[in-house]
Amino acid sequence: MRLVLNVLWFIFGSGLLLAIGYGIAALICFALIVTIPFGVASLRLAHYALWPFGRTVVTRPSAGVASGIANVLWVVIAGWWLALAHITAGVALCLTIIGIPFGIANFKLVPAAFWPLGRQIVDIDQAPRIG
Repeated sequence: MRLVLNVLWFIFGSGLLLAIGYGIAALICFALIVTIPFGVASLRLAHYALWPFGRTVVTRPSAGVASGIANVLWVVIAGWWLALAHITAGVALCLTIIGIPFGIANFKLVPAAFWPLGRQIVDIDQAPRIG
């Protein structure tokens, strides 16, 4: 089922367009040299935006204060417009009944787009259980 949802997401759920947006953000970050770690995070998110079903974002326990400070810089450089793209796509997709699962997937990507450093993308099977 994950494969079917991911293929439909890629074609109809804005997966390709959002991945291109992350790719552009990565190119800008790589060009600025100092922001290369942001470019790496952007490419990681581009891969996640292509195939989101069956994976989730979890907080990395080893992330420290530096990742929090770097996230503030990320928000200024690229995070706000990538999160806004997910919100816009999510609202547009939720206008149709068929698009609701893809809209929810877009809303799931907003926190990762806004605050990506100090997080990692894992398969749902490998995600830590709470409780």
